[in-house]
This record gives sequence, C-alpha cells and structure tokens, in this order.
Amino acid sequence: MRCVIARFPFDLDKSGVLDSMKGVKPEAITGESVIIGRRHYPVKQVGEVITRQDRRDFTSGEVVRAMTRLGFTCQAGPEPEPAPVAATPLQTASALLGSPAPAPAPAPLGL
Repeated sequence: MRCVIARFPFDLDKSGVLDSMKGVKPEAITGESVIIGRRHYPVKQVGEVITRQDRRDFTSGEVVRAMTRLGFTCQAGPEPEPAPVAATPLQTASALLGSPAPAPAPAPLGL
C-alpha cells in the first residue's frame, strides 16, 4: 500500500512492517502507540524504523494513519492530568490558621 509520510511516498505492507520491527526493543511509551505482534511500540519509533527518517520529520498522526490502514491496532496516549486548582491567598491563610466556626445568622429586624 502506498503511504505518504513526511511528504515522501512509501510502499508499505503488513509483512514488511513486521519484518522491519523484528528484533527492535520497544521504547517507553509516552504518547500514541502501535501494537505490532505482541509488543506495544511508540508511534514515532515505528515511523523512524520503517521510513529511516528522523522523528522530527513526520507527525505521529501520519504514522497512525498508515499503520491503521495496514491493519495494525493503534492506541491513543494517556490523557494529561488536570492541573491543580490554585487556592486564593485568603483560602491558603484560612487553611493555615484553621477554619473558624461559622458565624451565627443575624437576627431579623422587627419593624
């Protein structure tokens, strides 16, 4: 199958990718990954091996698209953790001093 990665055309097939990745040790996965055989590989590592190009020359989306079309299973990376909500200075001071007991409600005015 003809795929375009980093503006260069490549004729890839599933058996060729399997042969290229044979004996390659998977790196630590921090983003998207591809399952080749029984191993999970980072998308950028697979792209580098099969195209023989520098990882900065292509996007992970290009490799994911090509691997999906070839029948490999691709997985999205872990979702980033939400940033902690910063406390206001008043909340920080209250937490350090201990929260005071709630004030009693004011008595209604009799008019």
